Amino acid sequence: MEHLLAAIEGSAFAESLRWSRWTYPFVNALHVVGLAALFGSILPLDLRMLGLFRSVPLAGLTQTLRPVAASGLALAVASGLALFSVRATEYAAMPLFRAKLALVAFGAANALLLTGPRIHAVRPGLLRLAGAASLLTWLAVIVAGRWLGYLD
Repeated sequence: MEHLLAAIEGSAFAESLRWSRWTYPFVNALHVVGLAALFGSILPLDLRMLGLFRSVPLAGLTQTLRPVAASGLALAVASGLALFSVRATEYAAMPLFRAKLALVAFGAANALLLTGPRIHAVRPGLLRLAGAASLLTWLAVIVAGRWLGYLD
């Protein structure tokens, strides 16, 4: 695994990203935009599952926001992989980075399980639990990601 991480870090792509004055900040900004689109679309859905905005149909809200969340997640993952490539060996060794990846996986799985067309059939107590778990998970992903930039 160490060899693969070193190869990623030593790739021409990672080198160009590492030494570019403009590309790394641009990719970092794309990562923030992806997270904003993801969290900005997940937040209203989570709040609805927690019981707010009851006049808004949950199935319609899900259908509207799911493509935005999926696009935001795709952008965040793609840009995150690019950012990872610059310090692959360091990030892979950090427990916080591994925790962030686990949280992303959990958040994505939770979203996939509870945003289908039959969401209206899920019991209200389970919806509230899923909404709270999602909200806390994505907030933890954001906090963990920000902390990564400041830890050595």
